Amino acid sequence: MASLTNSRLHHPLLHSVRQWLESREIHSAKLAHFLCRVIPAQCPFERDVKLFGHQLFHIPAMCKLNPLYEQLVSLRFKALCYLADECGEDVTAYC
Repeated sequence: MASLTNSRLHHPLLHSVRQWLESREIHSAKLAHFLCRVIPAQCPFERDVKLFGHQLFHIPAMCKLNPLYEQLVSLRFKALCYLADECGEDVTAYC
């Protein structure tokens, strides 16, 4: 199973999407605000779903499930920097 998961992480299409996300630059305040709203500031916590004291299932942290998580967080950071540096906005609401 580990080799199957590892091969999925290194799929050529996934690699292309990673490169595309990493090469994006932010030039619009509207887009920057949108990205800051939809991309979470932190990795959502993992959870155990329980019913009557019995664990039904475990939800791992989303950053462990999403192979593009680092690129999305980087894109969010670029958006925050654009808003703060280029637009002079206070971005504390997104932190």
